Amino acid sequence: MTKPSLPELLHAAVAAVGGTERPGQVTMAESVAAAIDDGSHLLVQAGTGTGKSLGYLVPALAHGERVVVATATLALQRQLVQRDLPRTVDALHPLLRRRPEFAMLKGRSNYLCLHRLHEGVPQEEEDGLFDVFESAAPSSKLGKDLLRMRDWADETETGDRDALSPGVSDRAWAQVSVSSRECLGASRCAYGAECFAEAARERAKLADVVITNHALLAIDALEGAPVLPGHEVLIVDEAHELVSRVTGAATGELTPGSVNRAVRRAAKLVNEKAADALQTAAEGFERLMELALPGRLEEIPEDLGYALMALRDAARTVITALGNTRDKSVQDEDAVRKQALASIENVHAVAERIVEGSEYDVVWYERHDRFGASLRVAPLSVSGLLRDKLFTDRSVILTSATLRLGGDFNGVAASLGLPPEGTAPAAGEDAEPVPQWKGVDVGSPFDYPRQGILYVAQHLSQPGREGDRGDMLDELAELVEAAGGRTLGLFSSMRGARAAAENLRGRLDLPVLLQGEETLGELIRAFAEDDRTCLFGTLSLWQGVDVPGPSCQLVVMDRIPFPRPDDPLMSARQKAVEENGGNGFMAVAATHAALLMAQGAGRLVRATGDRGVVAVLDPRLARARYGSFLRASMPDFWYTTDRNQVRRSLAAIDAAARTEER
Repeated sequence: MTKPSLPELLHAAVAAVGGTERPGQVTMAESVAAAIDDGSHLLVQAGTGTGKSLGYLVPALAHGERVVVATATLALQRQLVQRDLPRTVDALHPLLRRRPEFAMLKGRSNYLCLHRLHEGVPQEEEDGLFDVFESAAPSSKLGKDLLRMRDWADETETGDRDALSPGVSDRAWAQVSVSSRECLGASRCAYGAECFAEAARERAKLADVVITNHALLAIDALEGAPVLPGHEVLIVDEAHELVSRVTGAATGELTPGSVNRAVRRAAKLVNEKAADALQTAAEGFERLMELALPGRLEEIPEDLGYALMALRDAARTVITALGNTRDKSVQDEDAVRKQALASIENVHAVAERIVEGSEYDVVWYERHDRFGASLRVAPLSVSGLLRDKLFTDRSVILTSATLRLGGDFNGVAASLGLPPEGTAPAAGEDAEPVPQWKGVDVGSPFDYPRQGILYVAQHLSQPGREGDRGDMLDELAELVEAAGGRTLGLFSSMRGARAAAENLRGRLDLPVLLQGEETLGELIRAFAEDDRTCLFGTLSLWQGVDVPGPSCQLVVMDRIPFPRPDDPLMSARQKAVEENGGNGFMAVAATHAALLMAQGAGRLVRATGDRGVVAVLDPRLARARYGSFLRASMPDFWYTTDRNQVRRSLAAIDAAARTEER
């Protein structure tokens, strides 16, 4: 039997999922197949509606090597595992004459821990959480959630938190889950044979395709021991999020609360001298944190340095003591010890990292109104880490609707540790290998110039850091009124979103929903169901809304979403680029803004019949030198600064939508 061709396989898969084959999807599948065949790396920009999931799944399944697919969002993981993969495997089975297996794998804390569930949480019990299992009718929401999870444990096949519906709070889930550091290990746990996390790892070892998330991919790169099974192909979907997720995984944090929790957990397990030294060090750290002001610490102040050294040394002594003692009077002592050890090891690791100092780390204080001060440390860049850990010994495919910023892939490539496209391979035996990659933009099935308008309100005053923008609010109200509602408002701050919502609620007879007043899922559902409704919010709305049709015909951005000038990590990265002779503003701030604006503008056209306007109420997009870079990163909408033209267009779109509704 002849080997089926890629177009034949793609056609079968598209028919199976009820889709339509797109030229961009075919181009993508061919490019992915070529990269896998020659072991190279590929960056693929695939616009909304391309069908990029099948564009990489089909060539990966056809090749027959083990594939890991890492995504950023739960929604895409569910789509792959529940819809795309089952149907694609069924469709390809007769052609490939084999049935590829697939499995989902997440970090251990995403799975229900049977030891925790049945033995209780080995920690201080002063908050009275742990008698809820004994109560027939617990009154608190936490108690009800815990009892519901106990019943769910008997029904679930996976123990995956995302399979629990309705979901529970982080606080409730923490009572029935463990981190990898807290886990006893399957061989030492009474429930090891039934462990959901271990079962997931075993399924992943046997699967041809493993679906995971960016966070686990980052941990796999950061930790010495691999957590993902060996694989020949890595596909990173939603790749525009990868640098942010890896940075998050590589960030350490110390708070007075986390340090005091570690002290309490260890105190009952070690000798009094070691416990007292740790307690004293924790009190010294807490006193300093009460006075901490937010901002970057370019040099560690002497008093903080001493406090961290005391914490580090006391934590090291406790870690040694925990390894040398056993207390049979403590019930379930192994679990207690593992949890204490995990807490103390984190304190030791973060304190030591900051004390030792590195030119490649950024240290800063944060202060939260509710949680108080924290001390954080993050890598200045993750590009070197990604280059060394990601792009060796396997072919890597990175895809997203927004990878080509300012007209090329080089900005995103640099953040991933890749050289400029077309860089020649290293010559000579001792030369360090240079990852070879290619960038491909397969376009979009949408006719952006005909379906959308990009309007820049260049007559408005330039936004400042503080103060109300009365002219911007007037412009916003006029645009929303012309559109008849149907507006997604994307704001650079929650303060701005709140001010705009309050202002428009007083002016217009249209419902205005505000992020934070209800769960995000409920807000998006209400927005999609009522065409006259507006939805205002901040960061998660820039990337998290998929509402095709007449409910979203106007997308408004209040200003260019540059990072805050006082953002410690972004400003440090910008300064580092400048010290190396580069343009820090363009490499960091403008690239950050371009990515968000490309994602935000992508909320407008989600289907071939969609029409509408993206309105940017920041004149700098039209006037500033960097404006062309930002506009080149967005979909190719018809561009105008004519406010009257846009009002007429919005009114016409609204009238057409009303006619269709009748």
